[in-house]
Formats: sequence, structure tokens, C-alpha cells
Amino acid sequence: MRKNLIVCAVILSVAGSVFAADRPVAPNGIALYPDYLSWKVVAPSYREDKGQIRVITGNDTAVAALKAGIKPLPDGSVLAKVAWKAEKHPNFPVATEPGAFAQVEFMVKDAKKYKETGGWGFARFVGDKLQPYGKDKSFVAECFGCHTPVAGNDYLFTKIVKAP
Repeated sequence: MRKNLIVCAVILSVAGSVFAADRPVAPNGIALYPDYLSWKVVAPSYREDKGQIRVITGNDTAVAALKAGIKPLPDGSVLAKVAWKAEKHPNFPVATEPGAFAQVEFMVKDAKKYKETGGWGFARFVGDKLQPYGKDKSFVAECFGCHTPVAGNDYLFTKIVKAP
């Protein structure tokens, strides 16, 4: 039994490594984090102009810092913003629910590497095929431009939601 578990663990490890090597990569070199949906939820959001329901998740480093109120977030923090088209529930029209997947965006904290963009690296992957967004590295100017109004909050719109 133990040998079977070890063999399974090795197979899963190798499969995970192969998958990681095949991840889509943004023009600035940031690869898709395949486990972003298993990260802890930081907050939900709704973007009216896009008609999107969004869930922001964070890796352990980001979530711990947000819970502790640490700003700026430490290097190694990664946030994912997962977006779906908002749709009315077919059997309960006063309810809105996620429909088609739209995109996932990442903010990766590395103060030295991303010094020109407030210490954050940005990446976006669009549609079901997770196509990297942007023709070249200059796409980050669009991302960073949106985040400059919240420069005083480490360029974050999101704060961790509180619940009793």
C-alpha cells in the first residue's frame, strides 16, 4: 500500500511539473499560477462597466499580510482576480450569478523586479484558453495606470473582507 502511495505521489509530482512547464506566459514573463482557485478568498467584487463578477484570491503570503494589515505587501505576495460575465439566474431573476469565464489577472509583488510599477508585476489571461493578454511588455502600463489612483494603498483596490 505504501509503495502505491509513493508511486502515485511521484506521478502527480511529475505531472504537475510538466503542467507547470506548459503554463501560458504573459509578454512580461509572468506565468499563469495554475492553483489560483485553491487560494484563499480575499474579497468578491463587481465591475459595473464590464458586467463582471469577480473573486480576488491570494496566496498564503498575501493573505497573511492583508489579515495583519501589513502594507506594502511583502515580496512573494500574489493576488489573482478571477472574472466571469454576470448573468441573471434563470429560475430566480433577482439573483445574479457567474456566467462565462472572462479572465484571470495576477498581481505579483517583487519590489526590485517591478520597481517601475510600484513593486507589482501584472499579468492577464483571457477566455477559456487562457490566452496571455498584450502584444508585448508595454501592456503593463494599462494595468498600472488603473492602479495609480490607489497608490497610497500599495496599488490595491481590494481589502480583505471581514466576517464575524
